[in-house]
Amino acid sequence: MTNKLKPETLCVQAGWQPKNGEPRVLPIYQSTTFKYDTSEQMAKLFDLEESGYFYTRLQNPTNDAVAAKIAALEGGVAAMLTSSGQAANFYALFNLCEAGDHLVCSSTIYGGTFNLFGVTVKKLGIDVTFVDPDAPGEEISAAFRPNTKALFGETLSNPGMNVLDIEKFARIAHSHGVPLIVDNTFATPINCRPFEWGADIVTHSTTKYMDGHATSVGGAVVDSGNFDWDAHADKFPGLTTPDESYHGLTYTKAFGRMAYITKATAQLMRDLGSIQSPMNAFLLNLGLETLHLRMPRHCQNAQQVAEWLEANEKVAWVNYPGLKGNKYYELAQKYMPNGTCGVIAFGLKGTREDAIRFMDRLKMICIVTHVADARTCVLHPASHTHRQLTDEQLIEAGVAPDLIRLSVGIENVNDIIGDIEQALG
Repeated sequence: MTNKLKPETLCVQAGWQPKNGEPRVLPIYQSTTFKYDTSEQMAKLFDLEESGYFYTRLQNPTNDAVAAKIAALEGGVAAMLTSSGQAANFYALFNLCEAGDHLVCSSTIYGGTFNLFGVTVKKLGIDVTFVDPDAPGEEISAAFRPNTKALFGETLSNPGMNVLDIEKFARIAHSHGVPLIVDNTFATPINCRPFEWGADIVTHSTTKYMDGHATSVGGAVVDSGNFDWDAHADKFPGLTTPDESYHGLTYTKAFGRMAYITKATAQLMRDLGSIQSPMNAFLLNLGLETLHLRMPRHCQNAQQVAEWLEANEKVAWVNYPGLKGNKYYELAQKYMPNGTCGVIAFGLKGTREDAIRFMDRLKMICIVTHVADARTCVLHPASHTHRQLTDEQLIEAGVAPDLIRLSVGIENVNDIIGDIEQALG
């Protein structure tokens, strides 16, 4: 039934379906453990022969309801909540890769993810090749190796605001027999549903627009259920061969289209434990209920601010896909015709010090590490979120040294513009 409902309805109704006499609002199951009457019942849960709850590190009713809502919004078969967006991206990748494997990844991704894949994951023996997402398909395809297990990109890059050509990336990934993983954090399923364009797995930092209020760190991994793991069984033995830690169970045979998320939950979450707390999942659900109302306001405000910045003589450049002269305007119209998000990348004429002075003069708009919530905020990535990258890596990641990331909130747009205007002096 949920697949036939519109996104606005899914935001409010999906995930939690109370029975007669149960709470109308999703409860917080603030319990680490769950009681059973017999040892045999518990044993079947541990052997994955039956579904149910026995320990919150693996599953929790609050978390599962919220994960089901996100899966419904994305049009996927299942989802798993994680403790953060970083954890979601790691789990999405590590569920497919092991030491000796390889990943191809867009270079214009969030600095934390760039470092996760380029430095930390390499320590686990998984190599990565970063590619220019705007390069011709043949050039991206040349980066693939026999041991490549996935292709990764962001719908809208953070902070550069580049638009991913999802169909092109999906076509390349599938020609090499691997899935396309897309981080859809900035667009959200309200503005873009990557599965409809060929993506196989979607990740989110739910900390951003999905929560919307900067209250809860969290992440999610969503599976479309469309990738045929058995057709490429030699590439994905973790899914297509027996798992000895579950008495020789094979995920694709036992769980079909649910194999990927079941493995991520039963194996990776069991062993690594990066769970989202039930309290955070409850707060996330409150945010999701208004996601369809907030995203249009973010986009409307950002469009007006971007147009104002573009016309200001003190601004050197503006990158916002909603601007008609923007490099990514046509791609944005294709994949996100109702708007992209509230994040604008721009640079001021002058030096890095001029950018810092501008930010320090802002009154209502705050300098924070966060992005994509109800309040307008600003950041200088080269000095803050991306400061671990070299100048060369900054350029490769699409982060100019003068780039200012402005996350436009849902306040009155004239107040937002007024604060920017006075800070420019």
